[in-house]
Amino acid sequence: MKPSRIGLLMAVLAACAAALWSATQGGRAGGGPQGGRAAIAEVTMPALSGAAARGASAFGENCAACHGADAGGVSGKGPPLIHAYYEPGHHGDMSFRLAVRRGVRAHHWRFGDMPAIDGVSDAALEEIIAYVRAVQKANGIF
Repeated sequence: MKPSRIGLLMAVLAACAAALWSATQGGRAGGGPQGGRAAIAEVTMPALSGAAARGASAFGENCAACHGADAGGVSGKGPPLIHAYYEPGHHGDMSFRLAVRRGVRAHHWRFGDMPAIDGVSDAALEEIIAYVRAVQKANGIF
């Protein structure tokens, strides 16, 4: 086979492999189990206290089904919040507030739109944000 054909064949095979991986993983890295589904990001959990510790509980009740108990995402359900997309300079705290209150149109991931989350008090929402930011910080997001 000519070198140009080998390169072309390799490029086609790489594109097919990438398309297959993207179709099965939604373009995301794999991780450990999360409620019967794979977590998307590996997460190192910090010691939590105060608002962040309270936020872990509120996060578990309101967010974990889609974003994972450790905010590492859930394959096929919702993105990891422990990702550079959600660092404070790109998605500030207000974006989290608006996401919970109004929902979000899909724009970084292929999970579909996020609906508004009813029943989260303002205090709980601030604790959830404190939790997410503490976990992000422990994972080098900011």
